Amino acid sequence: MKKISILAFLFAGMLSFSSCESDRDSNPVLQEPTEFVLNTPAYVNTTYDLANSTSIELTCSQPDFGFTAPAVYAVQVALDQSFENYIQLDTKYSTAKMNVDAKELAVALTNLYVANGKTEADFPLQTKTYIRLVAELNSATSTIASITSNVIELPVVRVEFALPPVLLPETVYVVGNHNGWNWGNSLPATLVWGTDNMWWRMTYLDGGWKFNSATEWNGSEVGYDGVAEIIDNANANISRSDDGNIVTNNPGWYLLVFTAEVVGRDVKYKVAINKPEVWMIGDVTGVDWQDRAAGWQLEVPTTADGEFVSPAFAAAASADNGVRVYCPIEGHDPWHSEFMVFDGSIKYRGTGGDQDRVTAAAGQKLYLNFSTDKGEIK
Repeated sequence: MKKISILAFLFAGMLSFSSCESDRDSNPVLQEPTEFVLNTPAYVNTTYDLANSTSIELTCSQPDFGFTAPAVYAVQVALDQSFENYIQLDTKYSTAKMNVDAKELAVALTNLYVANGKTEADFPLQTKTYIRLVAELNSATSTIASITSNVIELPVVRVEFALPPVLLPETVYVVGNHNGWNWGNSLPATLVWGTDNMWWRMTYLDGGWKFNSATEWNGSEVGYDGVAEIIDNANANISRSDDGNIVTNNPGWYLLVFTAEVVGRDVKYKVAINKPEVWMIGDVTGVDWQDRAAGWQLEVPTTADGEFVSPAFAAAASADNGVRVYCPIEGHDPWHSEFMVFDGSIKYRGTGGDQDRVTAAAGQKLYLNFSTDKGEIK
């Protein structure tokens, strides 16, 4: 019995020793690599013409993380060897041989030069380009370890301007205290007829606000510091909040007019904050087509959800001329910023042609809710 017990103990020990060895094999220890070499390309002394190339081949050693692991490689590019300012390309690679897209490299170099004050007129350029790699070992949620390679120099790289043109926005949306800072509650501004860079919007403002060309927080929203000029024509008492919002200290309705201009690689805005004037013109006024005829301005509501209400129509609106209404824009004719109610909704002319005509009887009134873009004649 004693012999059997000893043999059993020895057998258990052997199993334990074997288990430890197996455990070490299946649970390798991570180590920080100390060497990671980016090789100098074979054709380094030729001219790399990015506009007429599809890719540049880079190769590197594989960093030793202590065990076989699938490293991810990223390419970083700079204009000088210090890499004080650099751009990391979006494309990632999973092998130690990578074909770097020439167009992606050209975009990065163009951005670096634009940041240094170059303009499109300065291109094409022949430049030295410096490249390094970053190798990362990643888990499902984070980077476990990384190492940066040496820097290589490409002595002659020809770069043409590779950035897309800066375009004016299609419209502008306002978000702020007045609509709960909810882009979903923001309505688009309307282009002034005959322009491609001027929009208007009747808006109730109460405290802070910003604007953007999209209904989202995408980094392009414009606050106080992003506006080249704010013109307060309506005693709105504009100021800047600590977090950079435009602040309207006198709550109420305002006619906002946005003017945009492309300057270099930026869109610069000017914002005019005007009185909330809405005017009738034409048949219903009984005074023909006089601009801002006395007595024909709509009554302005005092609340955000209130309605603008016209005087009772002095005469019927014919099928030829219809009911006509507009918000005045400095330097423009009334029809450049006119609109009308169709099936209960406000429709803006913008840069389009004549709108359909809406008839009305004498004594009726026009009701407009600019918070919802709804309206009616009754």
